[in-house]
Amino acid sequence: MFKSIYISRGFFVVLAICTVLILLGFYVSFLMYVGQFALITLLAITFLDGFILFGIKNPVKVGRRVPSRMNLGDNHDIFIDIENATVQTFFVTIYDETPIEMQSRNLKFTVALGPKKSQKRSYSFTPKRRGIYEWGDLHVFVRSFLFLVKRRIIIPQECQVDVYPSVRQMKKYEFQIFNQQTQIRGIKKIRRLGHNNEFEQIKNYVQGDDPRTINWKATSRSNELMVNQYQAQRSQMVYSIIDKSRSMGHEFKGLTLLDYAINSTLVFSNIALRKGDKVGVISFSDKIGSQLAANAGGKHLQRILDLLYAQRTHFLEPNYTLLYQTLRRAIPSRSLLMLYTNFETELSMRRALPMLRRINKKHLLVVVFFENTTIQELTFQKPSTVRDVYVSTVAEDVVNIKRRIAIELNRHGIQTVLTKPEDLNIDTLNKYLELKSKGMI
Repeated sequence: MFKSIYISRGFFVVLAICTVLILLGFYVSFLMYVGQFALITLLAITFLDGFILFGIKNPVKVGRRVPSRMNLGDNHDIFIDIENATVQTFFVTIYDETPIEMQSRNLKFTVALGPKKSQKRSYSFTPKRRGIYEWGDLHVFVRSFLFLVKRRIIIPQECQVDVYPSVRQMKKYEFQIFNQQTQIRGIKKIRRLGHNNEFEQIKNYVQGDDPRTINWKATSRSNELMVNQYQAQRSQMVYSIIDKSRSMGHEFKGLTLLDYAINSTLVFSNIALRKGDKVGVISFSDKIGSQLAANAGGKHLQRILDLLYAQRTHFLEPNYTLLYQTLRRAIPSRSLLMLYTNFETELSMRRALPMLRRINKKHLLVVVFFENTTIQELTFQKPSTVRDVYVSTVAEDVVNIKRRIAIELNRHGIQTVLTKPEDLNIDTLNKYLELKSKGMI
């Protein structure tokens, strides 16, 4: 802890007054004595102020509380704890060295602390990229009630915090999926179509059971209605395939599409694991990136989280031919493939379509891509000039391109999810639950 002393502005104001009085004393002798007395008093009070501030080793205790790990795109509260350990009243100003990404150069807190009192201040921070964020030291300025001297204390508080894909969102959607009252939150409850061949047990009939599952042989033996109970198929192979190419580097509300896809992958993977499926992840751009074979278990979710943390955008075009060859080699059995990508033009979709159709023949492919919400907002603005009409028309055409892409993919038997970035989690989960309910995977 380093100490520094600063003379306040009030000291120099009083000093200037004393100087003027002394100078005027050459003309009026009475003012000479008044000025000298005021100067001596000023120096004595300043010395007393310094003694109050520096006579105690640690007049105030200040610390910062930062989460050990942060979630991408979620709001976090950073707390500053201030405690007065003395019987004096102090006025404290605190400057925090925040991460560069916050772009905050004047973040400060000013508090008045009575004897043996403590206070807490906080500010919010929402990380917009994955990686390491660095906080520096706390700079504390302490003044007494005399306001003539300030003491500067630098408190070492350097720390680094890792920002991972949002575990908070993962827990939120896990609760919604497995809670009975989730319809109001956007998660659809879908009735399962048909029957599953995986027999579980025979049980007594209760109101609401499907009459088609009645086991007549067991009923005749027990003289009461008995039904066969089936359980949902489990341990199916589910893969999230993340496009890391140039088109996924576009930003919406501070997050790139790649980051939206990564958060969604974590949410989706957790739900699929809870449903009993095996989950894997593959990333690609112009070449194949990370690969994690489908597996189950709690430890596997941590491996997925670590893999997603390390993904970065590659500003090149995606190689769908290489992706097809890799999937053919790495995933031998039929699986559900959730492909997170972004088609901006029909031409880019048509270049990828032959490979997507070949992938869809062997697997159940779902192409997840994004609406351009920024451009979409322009279509709802009321035009007031010719330029506004032109902009609105072009924006509407861009929006329609996305819809035509979805129609074209559906025409070739490829499942699609066209979604706003902020609705990605809900729309992806609803698609997964729909496919599960229809027995398509």
